[in-house]
Amino acid sequence: MSVHTEPAVRVTGLTRTYHADGEPVHALAGVDASFQRGTFTAIMGPSGSGKSTLLQAAAGLDRPTDGSVWIGGTELSRLSETKLTELRRGRIGFVFQAFNLIGALTVEENILLPLRLAGARPDRAWITQVVDRVGLGQRLRHRPSALSGGQQQRVAIARALASRPEVIFCDEPTGALDTNTAAEVLTLLRAIVDEHGQTVVMVTHDPVAASYADRVMVLADGRIVHDMPQPGADRIAEHLATLGRSRAVTR
Repeated sequence: MSVHTEPAVRVTGLTRTYHADGEPVHALAGVDASFQRGTFTAIMGPSGSGKSTLLQAAAGLDRPTDGSVWIGGTELSRLSETKLTELRRGRIGFVFQAFNLIGALTVEENILLPLRLAGARPDRAWITQVVDRVGLGQRLRHRPSALSGGQQQRVAIARALASRPEVIFCDEPTGALDTNTAAEVLTLLRAIVDEHGQTVVMVTHDPVAASYADRVMVLADGRIVHDMPQPGADRIAEHLATLGRSRAVTR
């Protein structure tokens, strides 16, 4: 666990409002949350609960309607689009369910792409460590099409780690993977936290995936309704089932 007391990520009063058919839809309704350095948090909730909206706002990919997002000591709303892009490239990693690799590039080129875009020189010792950690040392010259789904997701994780970001956001990173491959990816994310002190914030619908985290946050209707330390897969599933029943009754 890191000795820093300042959270890696903090959101206060976070609100995101859309309009559908002329009516306001509150995807987030005043969310307050902190994510400490060197921790692994899973964000869960029913479809439409606001979990992906929270992740994207916290990662600087979407501007909230109201409220504040802090990455370390930097408040994102104060940044221009150019400065926000620079912050995302250097201090944030993002792993998507669909991998988002570039098919024309090799594994190594995909991993190094964020650094190249930022005009930063790769730390070769760190890149070697990351590649070894994700188990792709023999695949660096391959293109994504030659890899399995699990291998492609590991490339995406290595790409997110390449710049040594303060926090890694993952949006359903195992949603497209089979059970065994998902377990490999989740074990890797767990090791990134435990061995390197990284901060991971992951959206998932899977209680087993969430059980790898230190903490599980459950959203419903744009609000946090449960915030549980290491609850285990059974308790997570129980909370989600209870939430589903209560929502069914109130609708």
